[in-house]
Amino acid sequence: MQYKDYYGILGVARDAKPDDIKKAYRLLARKFHPDVSKEPDAEERFKEAKEAYEVLKDPEKRSAYDQLGAWRPGQEFRPPPDWEQQARDFRFGYGTDAADFSDFFSALFGVRGRRNRAAPGGEFAIRGQDVEAAVRIALADALRGTQASLKIMLPEIDARGTITRAPREVKVRIPKGVTDGERLRVPGKGGRGMGGGPDGDLYLHITFERHPWFRTSGHDVYLEVPITSWEAALGAEVEIPTLEGRAKLKIPAGSRAGQKLRLSGKGLPLPAGRGHGDFYAVLQIATPPKLSERERELFQELAGTSRFNPRGHFGGS
Repeated sequence: MQYKDYYGILGVARDAKPDDIKKAYRLLARKFHPDVSKEPDAEERFKEAKEAYEVLKDPEKRSAYDQLGAWRPGQEFRPPPDWEQQARDFRFGYGTDAADFSDFFSALFGVRGRRNRAAPGGEFAIRGQDVEAAVRIALADALRGTQASLKIMLPEIDARGTITRAPREVKVRIPKGVTDGERLRVPGKGGRGMGGGPDGDLYLHITFERHPWFRTSGHDVYLEVPITSWEAALGAEVEIPTLEGRAKLKIPAGSRAGQKLRLSGKGLPLPAGRGHGDFYAVLQIATPPKLSERERELFQELAGTSRFNPRGHFGGS
């Protein structure tokens, strides 16, 4: 079998911190998730990233993997003779689907290893597999919360321990205040458990539909607001749209292009009722596409009268 460089797959160093490993995985999962990615090899890249993360996120499994040493990616590899004894406590449970992972992973960690707690009657309680799915929502849904109905393939385990996948419609509640790119955990909505074991969890990768006006960064909302040159110079009060309707925005005299004016607490809701993010109006100077004769005269008069030189810092005449 061929060696898998899990650190290289995630693009992190071998001494990477757990938070860096998690961040790298989330970026790759979002980029290559088959439900949203247009890349031709998205599904394979997504599976590779998931496999690497399954090992490196767990300190014990990562330590066992590190003990194998560093090999070239794709190099022919065989586990040490005593690997079976060393790694038996690092095995994944029945909830891991062998079809999702490589031969390298299966040879090292197995797919029918350590079971969970024993259940009454001598059976074993096996926890269901966690499942991930991509969900696109409107910005208004993030503001108020929404309910989504998903059709996903969920893993199930029969009495013989065979893993199958069956379509199931799942209704989930998406709380208000989720952010673009957030990974949301929905307990008990993943694969079914066995022998009285709990169901796995469903992890939703949240992405926002493109809005014609607004963009977000975390819980903050941004809106580009075009203003005239005279509104920027003299100051003005204009009306703008926000997430909660129209609002008055005061533009200070002498405003410049790119300047951000903050409306406190007008962004997306924060978790646990801790208020809201902020709303930022980003000023853009707009010029008339076509001037009337009178407008042209006024601009020419201003050009001949004003001593303002925006390029004075360049030097020269």
